[in-house]
Amino acid sequence: MAEITLKQAISDALHEEMLRDEKVFLLGEDMGVYGGCFGVTKGFLEEFGEDRIIDAPIAESGYTSMAVGAAMAGYRPVVEYMFSDFVAVAMDAIVNQAAKQRFMLGGQVKIPMVMRTPAGSGSGAAAQHSQSLETWFCHVPGLKVIAPSTPYDAKGLLKAAIRDDNPVLFFEHKIGYSVKGEVPDGEYLLPIGKADVKRAGKDLTIISYSYTLQKALKAAALLEKDGIDAEVIDLRTLSPLDTETIIASVKKTGRVLITHESVQNYGVGAEVASVIADSEAFFYLDRPVRRFGGMFIPIPYSPQLEADAVPQPDTIYQRAKELLK
Repeated sequence: MAEITLKQAISDALHEEMLRDEKVFLLGEDMGVYGGCFGVTKGFLEEFGEDRIIDAPIAESGYTSMAVGAAMAGYRPVVEYMFSDFVAVAMDAIVNQAAKQRFMLGGQVKIPMVMRTPAGSGSGAAAQHSQSLETWFCHVPGLKVIAPSTPYDAKGLLKAAIRDDNPVLFFEHKIGYSVKGEVPDGEYLLPIGKADVKRAGKDLTIISYSYTLQKALKAAALLEKDGIDAEVIDLRTLSPLDTETIIASVKKTGRVLITHESVQNYGVGAEVASVIADSEAFFYLDRPVRRFGGMFIPIPYSPQLEADAVPQPDTIYQRAKELLK
């Protein structure tokens, strides 16, 4: 087991899959000579060449559409959007083409493509480069949506996504790139659609994903000092959602706080809350389910306002304490 960053885990997953399957190629802005906006693909151009590491122009809709066609032809493209905000430019190709072609053609084609992108706030990149837009794609049948929080999960899930025969959105938090964790030296994949219990507990359940999961673990450590034993669930995959793990945890603790960086309105937290309300777990609740997401505002440039706009360890801790009153 080696301890590496989440960014290195992503890079290693891409490298291993390109070595394993010559049909895998990378496509996006500044992926080649520059090595990716965050350095994930540094050195790839020299190793794999221009046919498999394709520097695309600033035309997200165009190169995403190219990737859809390549996937239909039997390749496994991995598209990178420099910032997750830029998926907005490629929405037609993602939502109306990638997500629907397999269904519309009666299963005669597969769409084995991954669309990975750095998301989230915390880097001072302001309103157009700091959004968390993963919830958009959870609403689209035909797409899978993944948002890992640890290097181990990121590598195993990205490798699984590349081998999947359906289009996958893979969100990598910009600040989360620096998170370190142990990753096995050998080959491994993780199942898409399976949550993970990052911390076992009995007093309440905190459900989260991506970098906010790391904050939730810090909040759980603060709660432990108060004698409160919090269970922390990492969704890992947002669509499909692992309802079994959620329901089992809620039945054990009876109290639930769902937290994420994307705006609270109409978010993943609302879907998780409805899953609980529609299941037998509802009858085990001692308190109403609480959501704690990002404010319904554009991400500010000011560092203090930016931090205030999304959940932090201390504010998650405070919301959990309120839930337990």
